[in-house]
Amino acid sequence: MGKPVRLTEEEIAARLPAIEARGWSRKDEKWIERKYRFPTFKDAMRFAVAVGDEAEARNHHPLISIDYRMVTLRLTTWSAGGLTELDFESADAYDRIYGS
Repeated sequence: MGKPVRLTEEEIAARLPAIEARGWSRKDEKWIERKYRFPTFKDAMRFAVAVGDEAEARNHHPLISIDYRMVTLRLTTWSAGGLTELDFESADAYDRIYGS
């Protein structure tokens, strides 16, 4: 598997509406972010652990912030210097975990 390729602005713009509809937002040219809310702290922690397991399987790791009952995920691809298909695929995977 080769180095991930940074998406063009046009490619990013084409992918954003689908994830924005689920609560993701673009923070700048390099990041997408979503905040997930949970009924309890333990639920938030379980989600963070499940995200960690998925990230390890993908070898593509988000920044994770846990604030009581809210988990914030931020995605970028460091090796590409910005957003790649890996970030959008990971966002989809984390949303599936949240919905399960």
